Amino acid sequence: MSTPMAAGTSRIPTLILGGSGYVAGEVLRLVLGHPGLELAAIMSESHAGQPVAGIFPHLRGMAGHLAFASRDEALERLSPGRMLLLSAAPHGASAALIAGFIGKAGERGTQLTAVDMSADFRFARATDYEAVYRQPHGAPELLDQFASALPEHLAATDRPHIGHPGCFATGMLLAAVPLLKLGIAEDDLFAVGITGSTGAGRTPTPTTHHPERQSNVFAYQPLVHRHGPEVIGLCEQASGRRPRLHFVPQSGPFARGIHLVMQARLKGAGSADTLRQQLQDFYAGAEFVTVVDGMPRLKDIVGSNHCHIGLGVNAGSVAVVVVEDNLVKGAAGGALQWANRKLGLPESMGLDAPGMAWA
Repeated sequence: MSTPMAAGTSRIPTLILGGSGYVAGEVLRLVLGHPGLELAAIMSESHAGQPVAGIFPHLRGMAGHLAFASRDEALERLSPGRMLLLSAAPHGASAALIAGFIGKAGERGTQLTAVDMSADFRFARATDYEAVYRQPHGAPELLDQFASALPEHLAATDRPHIGHPGCFATGMLLAAVPLLKLGIAEDDLFAVGITGSTGAGRTPTPTTHHPERQSNVFAYQPLVHRHGPEVIGLCEQASGRRPRLHFVPQSGPFARGIHLVMQARLKGAGSADTLRQQLQDFYAGAEFVTVVDGMPRLKDIVGSNHCHIGLGVNAGSVAVVVVEDNLVKGAAGGALQWANRKLGLPESMGLDAPGMAWA
């Protein structure tokens, strides 16, 4: 269970930006149920003044009284003292938006911690970001204030803000970093990941339309997906080795979740039992990562912040299988892990709900 706040301890006011997408809905759900946080505002310029329950009717019981705030209204909620900013704004828009809040926080005496779920602060250099996203970075002057890593791979950072890795990146990093850091595998990593339709966002497209996704699986952007450079850079940062990543993403006929298989050649001999024990030891202190016997299944983790990992070994190769919820562990939940840690709260606070099993 979540650790309750000590008597007399105030909850930390929290702002959510980019508030009408699927990730924002998950962030809102988690924040409203978090014993250490208190919602100060959820911002959506396109829905300012409209009821939150009109966009997220499943949250009506918790959010029926709430309305979306405009940017100016959200800025006015900044106050002296500790505050949290969670941005679910789109790639390319989030950085400039966050910069405005960080600047205003300085004027107001707000001790602001920002966690961004877009790609805008996942690269160390603006040129690296611009090479992948084909647009200027919105706030290059803030890059050295943001650290980017999975919380399982970076024990601590003195940088005040966090750029949380993406959903596919989360699955690949959980598999790749121990393979590289422990010297288990060679540098060529081959990954195939299947994602649910919520990974494509709220706006319908031909590839997310239900008749196209139902009973269907298809690859897209094979070997050129934008998470590839992100994963390579974060692998190097976490392991000291720069892999050659060969990634094929696929669209699956389900709404949420990622099932990812990463394969590599082993550097030496090793049985499945030996390698499984190495991964279990590597993630021994990780509250949300479980290395299981056998193969993990999506239904065991959907709706939760938990990730299950399994593996198989044969003929000098290893296959690591990762399942995660793309909206929780791959976005909102992983971001809240970082928020908890940066705010000095227990890392599992507000995130210990189990999977939904038969969703």
